[in-house]
Amino acid sequence: MTMAEASQLSHAPFLAATPTIEIHHPDVVAFATEHAVGARNNMEAAVSLFYAVRDGIRYDPYTLLLTVDELKASHTLQKRRAWCVPKAILLAACCRSLGIPARLGYADVRNHLSTARMREVMRTDIFYWHGYTSIYIGNKWIKATPAFNIELCQKFGMLPLEFDGHSDALFQPFDAKGNRHMEYLNYRGEFADIPLDSIIATFQKLYPGLWPAGNQGISDEFDFDRDAESETKNRT
Repeated sequence: MTMAEASQLSHAPFLAATPTIEIHHPDVVAFATEHAVGARNNMEAAVSLFYAVRDGIRYDPYTLLLTVDELKASHTLQKRRAWCVPKAILLAACCRSLGIPARLGYADVRNHLSTARMREVMRTDIFYWHGYTSIYIGNKWIKATPAFNIELCQKFGMLPLEFDGHSDALFQPFDAKGNRHMEYLNYRGEFADIPLDSIIATFQKLYPGLWPAGNQGISDEFDFDRDAESETKNRT
């Protein structure tokens, strides 16, 4: 077995389809192909896909639902809005559909960007199982967080997260004005597929406000962009 064959075999779990990482779904294939046009290598393709997911899918934590159907890459493409975990799943699915190994990574973070409604429901500023994507480029794994779209960053006075395909792209500790933004507290590891049962168990225990009547998330009557706009005005 050649070194190339051995490497391909070791990366097999990170190239495979899963119930949420739908690498063969026509919508995923079309999205990945469209945004990789002109890329000369895996690095350029991964960078292009990062920005397509970051800005093409609006960040909306009010869509938080922990079911396979809600987390599927194709569902995120159809809705065009999602929270960090399904956005990371979509980026992984796009990379894998182009033959680029990708893993799902998770960490607990203290997030200083939120809304009053989120703080009321979560009862904490700690976001457990924050999701990112780890992509294999240039013989190393590189972390990329495609969660916050550029419009949201501008609204909250945050520097948008950039990804160059060489270095990890994780959230900055401070915003554009030097205020504390995000602090990584605990890395939970990187996986071939979403560890859904573990995430649900943590959320049931630590986010009781999200589970008053089961896994239903935040009501559809609320609008995260509207709340974010109000929150921003209150800070100025």
